[in-house]
Amino acid sequence: MFTSRFLVSFTSARKYGPHGIRSLRSPSCFIGVSWNMALKLKSVKKLFTFLGRSLLALLETAVFTMISKPRKNVAGEIVLITGAGSGLGRLLALKFAQLGSVLVLWDINQESNEETCKMAGEAGARRVCAYTCDCSRKEEVYRVASQVKKEVGDVSILINNAGIVTGRKFMDCPDELIEKSLDVNFKAHIWTYKAFLPAMIANDHGHLVCISSSAGLLGINGLADYCASKFAANGFAESIFLETFAKGQKGIKTTIVCPFFIKTGMFEGCTTGCPSLLPILEPEYAVRKIVDAILQENLYLYMPKFIYFTVFLKSFLPVKLGLLLGEYLGALNLMDGFTGSRKKN
Repeated sequence: MFTSRFLVSFTSARKYGPHGIRSLRSPSCFIGVSWNMALKLKSVKKLFTFLGRSLLALLETAVFTMISKPRKNVAGEIVLITGAGSGLGRLLALKFAQLGSVLVLWDINQESNEETCKMAGEAGARRVCAYTCDCSRKEEVYRVASQVKKEVGDVSILINNAGIVTGRKFMDCPDELIEKSLDVNFKAHIWTYKAFLPAMIANDHGHLVCISSSAGLLGINGLADYCASKFAANGFAESIFLETFAKGQKGIKTTIVCPFFIKTGMFEGCTTGCPSLLPILEPEYAVRKIVDAILQENLYLYMPKFIYFTVFLKSFLPVKLGLLLGEYLGALNLMDGFTGSRKKN
């Protein structure tokens, strides 16, 4: 491109004789040529930098598919878990207790949360503090968060686990339940991030964990409000990750967890048409995988691995073929037998 421009300039200069030739020797002409060359060199350098970093990233991925990534030490880290009174939240608390973390447990049910607190203390937690908090209420989140900062310190690992399931078809679900689902499953993440992320940024140290769902990746019949809240939670967590990455805040990590249904009571009665590919997950297995993903600082965790494949298929399969596959796997009738508890916060 530069050569062609130079030839045009040279041809024009010849056309106008000695005065034109002299114009090519003028400082302004050489400044323009130098500027164009500098831009080209900068673009080439940028391209080679991108290719080099991409190659290193691919090599790193290849290595860590063969061997496990090193796990970070979370002993002494202040870990806040929402929805800690039962189910997945309680098991996560016990796991981090065994790792020597300082635990901050939030739940709307004071009695069950105190029980988790006692169990975590017996499991080896360095310190455990239980707080009653309705995560769907912004003012309450901010109030309790302020209390935590004063009494415990800056939270360094935030695990947004609290969630509810209405288990009703969209037209059968009252407006207040839909609002509650969005408030707990999604908006609570916003308020907790607002409360605890500033200290993580100031310290350039922290880990944001979003316990979401495969229902935040693929729509599910009978879970419209739940899917909406989980899609929102996924997008929010991913966007905050990109914000911190773009600002060079490398000490702040993000993990987004998208499991299939887990046997915690929330999805009691739900079935799967293909348990070999889409099994209802055992809570202990799910917690083990989640904690490993956090300790290895993985950005995404989908469970089971077949979820990765279904998301890939969704990106290119014709709609009719996708629906046929969904029918074959029983994915259109997962909620038909739902009888589970509708709330976990």
